Amino acid sequence: MKKQIFVALAAILLAGALQVNAQENALKINVLSPIVRTVNLSYERKLNANSGLQLGVYYTGASASEVTFRGFGITPEYRYYLSETEAIAGTYIGPFVRYTSLNVKEDFADGNDAEGTYSGFGGGLVIGRQWVFKEKVTLDVFLGPQFISGNFKAKSGSQEANVDLFDGFGLRAGLTLGFAF
Repeated sequence: MKKQIFVALAAILLAGALQVNAQENALKINVLSPIVRTVNLSYERKLNANSGLQLGVYYTGASASEVTFRGFGITPEYRYYLSETEAIAGTYIGPFVRYTSLNVKEDFADGNDAEGTYSGFGGGLVIGRQWVFKEKVTLDVFLGPQFISGNFKAKSGSQEANVDLFDGFGLRAGLTLGFAF
């Protein structure tokens, strides 16, 4: 009898602990990324009632015309939740930084292909809204300005050149679906 009471109490305490921690983490995928042949995953961790940290990583194999981009990026982000609900749900602002490393290749019809590497660093600020449905499914939409500064090291045949490329302002936008736990 004591064993059954202990097991029942342990189950109730465990269920209560799981309920309290049910929304402290989220694993998400950006559903817009496949449009540009990219996989973008992120993990968010609640820090306290109104803030969280998110780490996003992506891999791309995008191409435009005869130019192919292959590589990865990493985006750490701090999120401050403005709404009355506790993090990780509600309206937020999120300053972020981003590092990108790409291999770039351009195929020319004459066979004189050019290739190189691109490294970029920047940051920005997004505003967004994240919903948590049924304490398990997340939907996050965000938009904001970003500034990126990068260097492109090109090689065509025996010639090499360093070019400041992709410098300037742009937009960072996303729509993610995920799983809260």
